[in-house]
Amino acid sequence: MVSHTARMHAHDHDASSPNRRDFRGRRWAMVTLRSLHLVGVVLVGSALLTGHDEYRRAAALLMLATGLGMYALEVWSKPRHAVELAGLFIPLKLVGVAAMIVLPQSSAGLFWLLLIASSVVSHAPAGFRHIRPFSAHADERH
Repeated sequence: MVSHTARMHAHDHDASSPNRRDFRGRRWAMVTLRSLHLVGVVLVGSALLTGHDEYRRAAALLMLATGLGMYALEVWSKPRHAVELAGLFIPLKLVGVAAMIVLPQSSAGLFWLLLIASSVVSHAPAGFRHIRPFSAHADERH
């Protein structure tokens, strides 16, 4: 038997969900943005690990631009994402990426912090990612 929470969560990922706005090509737009974002992550990591810093700033700008694009599409598509823990975390990550650009001396620490924190939040159980910490019912998940 599938729980109500599991059904709600599965339904949220369905493009036909009444809780999600969509447009033709949104999924491919997200795939493209996410792929370019990962290129930026790899290039920043490579620059930090090898000391070849000439493309670190451009790669961080790519991460920032694609991160903003993904966040905008996600919030447009599912507005409640902006008030869930996973969605609230994204602007903090974007500030961290911007800080890597304007404070290059802090890039390495920020990069690894963002990488680990992003992995934890992205792969945490849905019940954690969808918590609405500022909701009248803080334990409300869906």
